[in-house]
Amino acid sequence: MFSARPKRMAAMAPARPRILAQIVLGVNALCFAAGALAQDKSQDPARDPAQAEAKTGLDYTVRIDAPRNLRELLENNLDLMRWRGNARMDLEQLQRLVRVAPEQVKTLIATEGYYTPQVSAGLDTSGSKPVARVIVEPGQPVNVTDVDIELRGFAAADKGTGSTTAPLDAAALRTTWTLPVGERFRTADWEGAKRGLLRRVTQTRFPRAQLLDSSATVDPDKHSAVLKVVLDSGPEVRLGALKIEGLKRYPASIIENLNQIHPGDEYSEATLQALQGRLQDTGYFSTVEVSADMSSVLSEQIGDLNQGQGPQQSAATGPTTLPVLVRVSENKRKNLSLGVGYSTNTGARLQANYDDLFVFGKRMKSSVLYEQKRQSARTDFYWPTTSNGYSNSLGGGYKREDLEGQITRTTDITAKRSWGSPLLERTLTLAALTEQVTIEGDTEPTSRVKSVPLTFSITKRALDSLVLPTRGYVANAQLGGALLPVLTDEKFVRLYLHGVAYKPVGPSGTLIVRGEFGAVGSGDKAGVPSTFLFRAGGDQSVRGYAYQELGVPVGNAITGGRYLFTASAEYDWWFKPPYGAAIFYDAGNAADNFSDLKPKVGYGIGARWRSPVGPLAVDVARGQAVKKVRLHFSLGFTF
Repeated sequence: MFSARPKRMAAMAPARPRILAQIVLGVNALCFAAGALAQDKSQDPARDPAQAEAKTGLDYTVRIDAPRNLRELLENNLDLMRWRGNARMDLEQLQRLVRVAPEQVKTLIATEGYYTPQVSAGLDTSGSKPVARVIVEPGQPVNVTDVDIELRGFAAADKGTGSTTAPLDAAALRTTWTLPVGERFRTADWEGAKRGLLRRVTQTRFPRAQLLDSSATVDPDKHSAVLKVVLDSGPEVRLGALKIEGLKRYPASIIENLNQIHPGDEYSEATLQALQGRLQDTGYFSTVEVSADMSSVLSEQIGDLNQGQGPQQSAATGPTTLPVLVRVSENKRKNLSLGVGYSTNTGARLQANYDDLFVFGKRMKSSVLYEQKRQSARTDFYWPTTSNGYSNSLGGGYKREDLEGQITRTTDITAKRSWGSPLLERTLTLAALTEQVTIEGDTEPTSRVKSVPLTFSITKRALDSLVLPTRGYVANAQLGGALLPVLTDEKFVRLYLHGVAYKPVGPSGTLIVRGEFGAVGSGDKAGVPSTFLFRAGGDQSVRGYAYQELGVPVGNAITGGRYLFTASAEYDWWFKPPYGAAIFYDAGNAADNFSDLKPKVGYGIGARWRSPVGPLAVDVARGQAVKKVRLHFSLGFTF
């Protein structure tokens, strides 16, 4: 029996097998370099014309007969492979490399768990080019037969120290060990298991935990490895008051209102990251860093060292309270941005955005948008998020749309309250709007509507990525309407449901299923703002049809209906990530009566690119009802 650290009974350092391999390879490299240098000095190219003309060394071939999982390791690390093409290589040096190759192989494949290999190496010089051949029979691998994880200090934090939390679940921690009994003993897995164990402990309550000792004892005859890890918790850590650095323009209340950490809460890395994410989302800061302030602890340890004492690393002293340190770099107060673009839904686009982060203590966002089929201007004021987590805004705007023979002009004043998180977001919106609608070919071409609708919206996101999702779902539900006869021409109730689901199919495919349903109940549809009615068609709806081409025909126009239903199934095949291809089938329609919701079908193929800002899709779709082929372009997924 011997340790994974050769010539010792127990490998007390975590990376000794790897260090040994590096030493052996380094010594061989030095020997080869020394021999080459001596040969270079003994043969002056100026005195030997043949040597002066030889600008490249001896050319040779290496053949490695080994299992695939080991062959790549040897090809990347053997000196025989690394020194090919060297200008100083000659036959004598090649013979030296062949002689030391078996020991190099044994050292390298030991890191993969093979401690009893049969290795041979030979050199064939009978042909025009020498051939070095290495044959490897790895033998039976070494498996882990016992794991001893010793935890020190964790229980002491709960005995008479003022800690009110439950003791660490040592059994659960041990079950997360990633190199269990029965697994092959690989050096990389051994190192990764120790890092993972320490990482899991330091994420909550014990951020100052450390590995005191570790060993891997290998018995090649029994093909077994016995592992031992000693982990010390250090003192339990609680979070204290906020400590803010970097604020110059904006009040501290912007940060304080978003802080949900109370003094005395357990240390949690996830909690600190959540606060950091909320601060980054405000737009006030270019960089945000949230951490537990260790400076006071480090100062105490330095003082102990200056007095000749070792640093205290024991949980017996009770929990340590650390301030929550928030470091920020503020964004510029004012920002103007210009943009151009194109959408197959609404045509070419010009846009200007103005953002002022501090207007009477509020953030102001203004935008002017000009598209071929849509123009708008809007300004909104945003209050800093309250201590209860509410984000309030008030704004107004004007929008003009010219779609499928219907021209709509809308003016609104809107108050909004949002709360929750990106994973579960809720919004309450109260709007006062007036709308003027002109319909081409209608007997009454222009109508005017006013309304004060209130809408509640909830969005649930359960995705593996908010930017490039491949698994999970998003669901949105909206319920609202104008229920009071106050500045409202017609009372109505509106329901809208929308969902998208992603499911991996095989190693390189993704199935995307999407659906929509909407319904409006009212006495007279003419008094309902067209913004709250439904049309379908275009990107993110029913491809193969123009944007909002599907609806209720009136005169020469297509207008909104009381009911909406769309469904879509798409398969994306990522043949060479980030590039892929897609095939899809869409169906849907909008109508005034539920019985008239006869779906219009569109289908086609597309190209995909996972760009850094979201999925880029280019689709060619055929609308079966109109018997036309249409190009669609979209970036990201709308929700």
